Amino acid sequence: MSRNLSAPYFPNAPQEYKQSYLAEVVRAFSLYIQQMQNPGEGRNTFAVFTNLQTDDSGLETGAIFNHGGYVKISEINSPHARGSVGTSAVGGVSVTTT
Repeated sequence: MSRNLSAPYFPNAPQEYKQSYLAEVVRAFSLYIQQMQNPGEGRNTFAVFTNLQTDDSGLETGAIFNHGGYVKISEINSPHARGSVGTSAVGGVSVTTT
């Protein structure tokens, strides 16, 4: 198994129904579900992320995204909104040649 998890123990079925057997099966499945829902610890020497989102719109806190070639982590207090680029102009320019 990945993530150094211990495989849950599933007992062999008895010849006749026993409530204790069913309780052990339920316990084993509960442990399995708990292990699969826990993201666990990540430790990598190499990673490739393809098709990352370019902003943090709709991402949960802690998710990664690509912002201008940099991998960033979404935070509540530091948004990188979609379409945050803008331009403006003030006044006019006249050029006269003689």
